[in-house]
Amino acid sequence: MTFEPETMQEKEKITPEHVYLNRRNFIRAGLVAGSTFATGLAYRVFNPPPPKEIATAEIKDVKTTVWAAEKPNSFEEITSYNNFYEFSTSKTEVARAAADFVTRPWTIEVGGLVDRPRVFAIDELLSFQQEERVYRFRCVEGWSMVIPWIGFPVRRILDEVVPTSEAKYVAFETFYDGKTGMNPDVKLPEGRNGMQSSLFAGIDFPYVEGLRLDEAMHDLTIIATGLYGKQLPNQNGAPVRLVVPWKYGFKSIKSVVRITLTDREPPTTWNIASPTEYGFYSNVNPNVAHPRWSQATERRIGEFGTRPTLLFNGYEDQVAHLYDGMDLRKKF
Repeated sequence: MTFEPETMQEKEKITPEHVYLNRRNFIRAGLVAGSTFATGLAYRVFNPPPPKEIATAEIKDVKTTVWAAEKPNSFEEITSYNNFYEFSTSKTEVARAAADFVTRPWTIEVGGLVDRPRVFAIDELLSFQQEERVYRFRCVEGWSMVIPWIGFPVRRILDEVVPTSEAKYVAFETFYDGKTGMNPDVKLPEGRNGMQSSLFAGIDFPYVEGLRLDEAMHDLTIIATGLYGKQLPNQNGAPVRLVVPWKYGFKSIKSVVRITLTDREPPTTWNIASPTEYGFYSNVNPNVAHPRWSQATERRIGEFGTRPTLLFNGYEDQVAHLYDGMDLRKKF
């Protein structure tokens, strides 16, 4: 369920920024550990202090709209425990590996089945009305967080480009090499900027993801530009990432450079890597186990106990109607 904070006391439940800096290490470790207990324990034992203070610009004129009725994780937890395979397969090393990643200049190229294809510069995206959305975040590996994202609905971009009647899906692509296959008018940092190769990551780059058009247009689906009131740290997907709170975290693609509307289901990175384990929809569902571990419970980072996993990550009332008539056990 969600609520609007009505008092200053409710707003103060968000952990202050100085307590918050870290985030992600584990699809490979999940293969070895296979348990949410190991996930939480690994965070406490192996999580080093941040490599250096994260200094990102403040985002102004933020409107608070949607809240999870739970206390957010600290800035430190969110920014020191991160899955971002382009930099490292170790959750606790991503922040260090991504420290020098260049995110200016940056653009997102939006095209495909649209009437008005466009290239959006990062400053233009930051000029959209920014909203704070405190969302649950559930990883397929069995751990979770609550994160105070800053951003705007994806539909804000899609309304600008006007999808055609043939458009049924929205494909997303992560930055990997600024020289590869990009429109010459699109200005991005050159080279990989510290990103590792597919050989070391174990998945193909660039990372790709996709949604149905109605999923992308849903009010809960946002382009995140920041968290805790400041622009995104590199390890969290700077400068812009997708956030789809009712789906497992790997659907929320980071460092997006291209959005393409299409009439067919687009390829997605983890489905390419392991089609028997990762499907297109990847909705959070406690009743459907991953082939190698249960999804019935999760461990909130910063806690020792487990808690039940919520269907659609607790957003059932808002999104269940999108899947009327679908067998959710088969649409992992």
